[in-house]
Amino acid sequence: MDLKEYIRSIPDYPKKGILFRDITTLIKDEKAFAECINQIVEKSKNFKFNKIAAIESRGFVFASAVSYILKKPFIMLRKKNKLPADTYSVDFELEYGKATIEVHKDSIEKKDSVLIIDDLIATGGTAEAASKLVEISNGKVAGFIFVINLFDLNGCNKLKEKNYKISSLIEFPGH
Repeated sequence: MDLKEYIRSIPDYPKKGILFRDITTLIKDEKAFAECINQIVEKSKNFKFNKIAAIESRGFVFASAVSYILKKPFIMLRKKNKLPADTYSVDFELEYGKATIEVHKDSIEKKDSVLIIDDLIATGGTAEAASKLVEISNGKVAGFIFVINLFDLNGCNKLKEKNYKISSLIEFPGH
């Protein structure tokens, strides 16, 4: 199954000049969604990890299903002020703005190796912030799996330069 066929492209969203790759068309098709999750589970065999983390919010859709199948703990990396207990925070730049993500201080321990799953990587700012959250929590980043890699925006290259292991299911140009 070619998962690329299930991704809708929306021009000028969320702002002019951005070609948004929409995963809602993939997740609304039960066969495509199941295939996507199966592919992530298969790719996860190339990583050594004991916990799975995902970036709010679309990453949750994929990572929670993978977490359930693999019977691994699931950690939510959330937008600022969305977690109720003590958190670590990291500020970062987006392709079209600034943001902060947080993780509960008790989610990751020193011995933990964390696989980070997200729907898409563009410039790599969000993924890099996620890696920083894992590391300031004293955990180790096992690597990243993305459903979509916007290859010409160089996010994966940015992570590879930091020696992170990367995998993705679908490749698209970013613009």
